[in-house]
Amino acid sequence: MTLKETLDQLESLGSEKMRDFYRKRGAGENQFGIKLGEIRKVADKIKTDHALAMALWDTENMEARLLATLIIVPKKLSAEELDRMVKSEKYTQVADWLYSYVIKDHPEHEFLRREWMNSDDIMAARAGWSLTSGCVARNPEVLDLPAILDRIESEMPGAAPEVQWTMNSALANIGIKFPEHRERALAIGERLGVFRDYPVSKGCTSPFAPIWINEIVRRQG
Repeated sequence: MTLKETLDQLESLGSEKMRDFYRKRGAGENQFGIKLGEIRKVADKIKTDHALAMALWDTENMEARLLATLIIVPKKLSAEELDRMVKSEKYTQVADWLYSYVIKDHPEHEFLRREWMNSDDIMAARAGWSLTSGCVARNPEVLDLPAILDRIESEMPGAAPEVQWTMNSALANIGIKFPEHRERALAIGERLGVFRDYPVSKGCTSPFAPIWINEIVRRQG
């Protein structure tokens, strides 16, 4: 599919109802208003197309960027290209798909994690903490967990909300995965109180770290 054909197809799937839905959640005006499942169906038809993905990303359209994350080839991106992509996006839905489908599978994700963990750019820092949270679960040997807890304790209260979310995920994962650090993780969560009053739908677990940690540990054991 050409870029124009792809954009025309995406536009045909949009609705004002969904555009309004996304606006209320922080998306800008450069969007079509498409349900996420419909974007996945388009991606299933395309499979992978790295050049098309990059052209879609450059449009800055929300759904075009979401689609790009599904059809891109991560290993074809340089670290510099991926860094620019991360820093060019401000809407968290797109940032989270970029993390899930591109960043965590990129060959240089550990190099980028270390760079982004010390970045002043909000979305780069968010991605860095997402990678750190993933490392806690998958390869904690690359981390100094007490030092990570030190940073969370000192930095999370003043961090941007976008960064707080992924820092909090790292805190919860440490408390869940490592009994020897659980007491401290719980204490940090209680003292900082981040997401203590976060609204939660019935049947869902609160993102407040002490509740999150205790609930998952209970389920596991």
